[in-house]
Amino acid sequence: MTIIKGIIEFIMDILETIVFIGSLFIVTYLFIMQPNQVKGASMEPTFQSDDYIFTSKVTYKFRSFERGDVVVFRSPKNPDIEYIKRVIGLPGDMILIQNSNVYVNGVLLEENYISAKTNLWDGGFTKEGVSYIVPEDEIYVLGDNRPRSSDSREFGPIPISSIVGQVFYRYFPPNKMGFIKNPLPPKLRKKFSWRPSRLVFKFNFFY
Repeated sequence: MTIIKGIIEFIMDILETIVFIGSLFIVTYLFIMQPNQVKGASMEPTFQSDDYIFTSKVTYKFRSFERGDVVVFRSPKNPDIEYIKRVIGLPGDMILIQNSNVYVNGVLLEENYISAKTNLWDGGFTKEGVSYIVPEDEIYVLGDNRPRSSDSREFGPIPISSIVGQVFYRYFPPNKMGFIKNPLPPKLRKKFSWRPSRLVFKFNFFY
């Protein structure tokens, strides 16, 4: 009987440990961070297809969005699909794409992290040489691989409510493990004052 009792106590200890670890994982996944796998080439060269990343769900509870952040969000076309893109425009920003360059509030973004210049497509949301204001509670996002990314150029700014979190760490492949750095200089990451530029030909306001 002593042996059987010992075995039962041992099994119960194991089950309690499993339940504790499982509960900890669920809480972490639901409220703190989640793992994601990059699919496709839209964020090359920063991320390759099949890279594994961690997405923080709590970052934006402690600070505001910054230009240059990489975020995961639910697709505006299919909420069951999650996209990974880079934040380019904050609420209230004036966005202009002209001659394959991106301007935010009249300032040219020096994007040394992209694979090719910023192209536009016929029928897309963003028009060549046409500036507009990002609505409140929305952000403008682009993929780093501009020719192969479905992003705000196509479907417009995304609701902040659709954002899952900020990508902060890559854990696979091993040779690329590490924290994800924001490539923009600090002065361009947060809100700054602006005045209409001579490059602006037309304003479209969206509410």
